[in-house]
Amino acid sequence: MTVIVKMPQLGESIVEGTVTRWLKAPGDSVAKFEPLLEIATDKIDTEIPAPVSGVLLEIVAPEGKTVRVGSTLAHIGQPGEQNGAPATGGSAPQAVIPGPAPLAPTASAVPTASPQRQPQATVPAEPKPGGREFISPVVARIASEHNIDLAQVAGSGASGRVTKKDVLTYIQQRPLAPEPPLPIAMPLQTITEAPPLRATVTDDELLTPLTAMRRAIAHHMVQSVQTSPHATTIFEVDMNAVVQHREHQKRVLAAKGIHLTYTPYFVAAVATALRTVPQVNSRFSEEGIVMNRRIHIGVAVALAEGLIVPVIRDADEKNLQGLARAVNELAQQARSGRLAPDASKGGTFSITNHGVSGSLVGTPIINQPQAGILGIGAIVKRHVVRSSSPSLLPSADDALVIRPMCYLSFSFDHRVLDGAKADEFLTQVKVTLENWKDN
Repeated sequence: MTVIVKMPQLGESIVEGTVTRWLKAPGDSVAKFEPLLEIATDKIDTEIPAPVSGVLLEIVAPEGKTVRVGSTLAHIGQPGEQNGAPATGGSAPQAVIPGPAPLAPTASAVPTASPQRQPQATVPAEPKPGGREFISPVVARIASEHNIDLAQVAGSGASGRVTKKDVLTYIQQRPLAPEPPLPIAMPLQTITEAPPLRATVTDDELLTPLTAMRRAIAHHMVQSVQTSPHATTIFEVDMNAVVQHREHQKRVLAAKGIHLTYTPYFVAAVATALRTVPQVNSRFSEEGIVMNRRIHIGVAVALAEGLIVPVIRDADEKNLQGLARAVNELAQQARSGRLAPDASKGGTFSITNHGVSGSLVGTPIINQPQAGILGIGAIVKRHVVRSSSPSLLPSADDALVIRPMCYLSFSFDHRVLDGAKADEFLTQVKVTLENWKDN
């Protein structure tokens, strides 16, 4: 029986992808989970594995084609099957590119028992376009975004093929139309719905076209701010207990091939706080607040071209060593472009460690449709006052000590949480970190 390979859901906001390269050809044997083709989306470029073992019978979506989630990519079957149908009869759930319609059988040809499948006509493979006829997905997307007629672009590739560099050069050199002035009194609704105006670039400026990832990030950030009323609360945390624990454990874990950073500690503390204050592990809907039963924490990873948030699933079920291994693996896969198709899907809460670049305080934007995101500032030594006296007045018990301190900023959806509940959540994170114990 043939199996249909479909375009998977690669992320909550991804609805389509472009086939960039087939790693197998029709007739090749494939093993289950073996990379079958490469797909490019606005967020990631990834390999799609084969769902079963067998033979690649037919490629439905050729290289360069953009397909929506759920569309048929190919058919995999067993040797002897053709066009997604068994050669020995029977039926299979499949989507086949139809060939010429078979002639209607005569009365003498109608079988009385054991019906046999009529052989299907073979559809000759179309030759792949070359030269100027071949347009890569990247070139096609840039041309569409900037309304460019590729016939007007000089190609420097093989046989006159238009390359990405050719398109970017054309964009920089073409004259730009002046921006029409806005009316003095324009209704707000009109301004919001007006199409975006083209940028006016002077001789002293350089226009760099948006990459797919940067355009997606821009869209999601604007959407998040427009969707959720953001509020942020900031706590200061004494990281002395965590720093001491890490100093004792990092060599032990290094012997197991695990690099222990501070991020797993924050993931563990957040998981504990989400269990204590489950309202944070939710999302807003017009029908009510949707509570998540499981805790899936996304950890932002900075890339050269942008940002991606792979998810640690069931983070509350992992100990520190398991979290450290998960953080390392996801970060390495993200930076090498090897993230699984669903690695950034299904998060219920997010963490961004902006302190790795020296930032002390940040106000992160919520990763929709989640209810909150935790920003982690740099851990730095500061002098703080420690006292056994509950009074805020100066006391003989006061002592000035040096501690590794960190600011935590919690941005939350004010439709879901109020300040008191947000502070309750962040207090639990603070208590867990300042009184760290092995888990």
